[in-house]
Amino acid sequence: MTTFDDRERAFENKYAHDAEMKFRAEARCNKLIGLWAADLLGKTGAEAEAYAKEVIAADFEEAGHDDVLRKLAADLGTLTDSARLSAKYAECAAAAKAQLMNEA
Repeated sequence: MTTFDDRERAFENKYAHDAEMKFRAEARCNKLIGLWAADLLGKTGAEAEAYAKEVIAADFEEAGHDDVLRKLAADLGTLTDSARLSAKYAECAAAAKAQLMNEA
């Protein structure tokens, strides 16, 4: 093995790690905002957890988080508006990253 091979492997490992962390952060964010929305909808316990899983699954419809926001906006209706929903998503994204960093 050469130094070049070692560096290449290190870059590949870093890329894989970064991609995994990004995926985990997005899933955690979706769970957090799903639990928040479940609370607004009056869901608790297992029902809230099930709803959060629905929100996580909604993220697989297309790239980005617009699909999650659309689902939440449709489900919440007049309980919130798009500005509050976007702000809450940003808040949950920051919280998810912080939680993952504390776990590492």
